[in-house]
Amino acid sequence: MLDLYDKIEEAKTVIQKRWSGQPTVGIILGTGLGSFAEDIQAEATFPYGEIPHFPESTVKSHAGRLVCGKLSGKTVMAMEGRFHFYEGYTLQQITFPVRVMKALGCKVLVVSNACGGMNPQHAKGDLMVIEDHINLIGDNPLIGRNDDRLGPRFPDMCHPYDPELIALAQRIALEERIVCHKGVFVAVSGPNLETRAEYRFLRGIGADVVGMSTVPEVIVGVHCGLRNFGISVLTDMCLPDALEPVVLEDILATAAQAEKKLRVLVKRVVGELT
Repeated sequence: MLDLYDKIEEAKTVIQKRWSGQPTVGIILGTGLGSFAEDIQAEATFPYGEIPHFPESTVKSHAGRLVCGKLSGKTVMAMEGRFHFYEGYTLQQITFPVRVMKALGCKVLVVSNACGGMNPQHAKGDLMVIEDHINLIGDNPLIGRNDDRLGPRFPDMCHPYDPELIALAQRIALEERIVCHKGVFVAVSGPNLETRAEYRFLRGIGADVVGMSTVPEVIVGVHCGLRNFGISVLTDMCLPDALEPVVLEDILATAAQAEKKLRVLVKRVVGELT
């Protein structure tokens, strides 16, 4: 059986046979945010099934393609849709594309998601730059034998999200007059949404928003030495004393509307990377 390093090299080789680009930025697009890929001047597109060891995306709103090309003058590779723990994949499978991005030369990882807002000072449709996170998925992508070629056994998580990129995004949001908060993202396994008691608990431990992704990818991003930038779109409000049933179509509609602001922000962040 191939070990993780060999699987990464195999996927890398397949991509390089069809695309000669030298990416510096890897982007992961979450629920309802896939059309962001339209802003990329595509040079090559890979359905996930054509890349060795990539899982298949089973969420209907995720296109399941890797788009490689140019964005704001930078060479990038973007995932139109990600993988989730609730789909039955291991966290090692979910984070495999991050490893491949690093192997191809990426220095920065941009991760976006749709999430539920628990901070009463936030509103549906707002953006939030992730300053820190809490992992309540119940697993960790780094469990198991560590390969020192991929990263250290005990990576430090003092600043999982790059402070300079956070400051850059906040400045750009101010210039563009985009409402963009800064806060803490908590990851849970899903797929069910949370109970009122769970929302109270998550808010009580310091989280501003909750979602079912992002944290595993960022943990691996830290492990392999990437600069991580995370941004959430608040697609529904999860205030326990005013909780209403969530309709997926409403979440997708809110994400699609907020995506216009996300596109402006991320394009400028990518363009101003040094």
